[in-house]
Amino acid sequence: MTRIGIIIGSTRPGRNGEQVAAWLQELATQHAGEAAVFELLDLKEFELPLLDEPVPALVVPGSNPHTRRWAERAASYDAYIFVTPEYNGGAPASLQNAIDYLYREWTHKAVAYVGYGIFGAVMAVQELRGQAGRLRMADIGPQLALTLRDDFVQNTQFKPQDLHTSEVYQLVDELLAWSTALAPLRAAAQAAV
Repeated sequence: MTRIGIIIGSTRPGRNGEQVAAWLQELATQHAGEAAVFELLDLKEFELPLLDEPVPALVVPGSNPHTRRWAERAASYDAYIFVTPEYNGGAPASLQNAIDYLYREWTHKAVAYVGYGIFGAVMAVQELRGQAGRLRMADIGPQLALTLRDDFVQNTQFKPQDLHTSEVYQLVDELLAWSTALAPLRAAAQAAV
């Protein structure tokens, strides 16, 4: 069974990411059935300080207890969905920081994006797509762009449009296909360790 981590990228008080991620998890689980399990990973729970490892993760895995806890959890998934807002035209610092803590844990895994914000967080997702390639992740084409105007009441109560259900299904289908295609690469990398 494919394991998908849904990463809530914002740790900000009053964030909308929890509502979006819970809705996404429910729809994805209904659609994928027995083919996959979708688990929430709330960055707020990991309490990662600003990157404090002395050596980049590309060179050597982190050694701090919080790094190891985050690395072990992230490594246990076959693919990810990043749920991200857009702050000042980019992804939140909390998500960027969590990504920077790791390297091998991301390699040969598929990643999808669900963005929310004034314009659906398209600039934040574009920034994350560029980074995914450098981490040797496969970022899939479909993305979900939720706007504060159309998918939220007074910018805080999540009320997604019905059309997003089929978009989630398409995103899940492609994420599972890519995760399956990348499985031999993940297995070979694991055997080499």
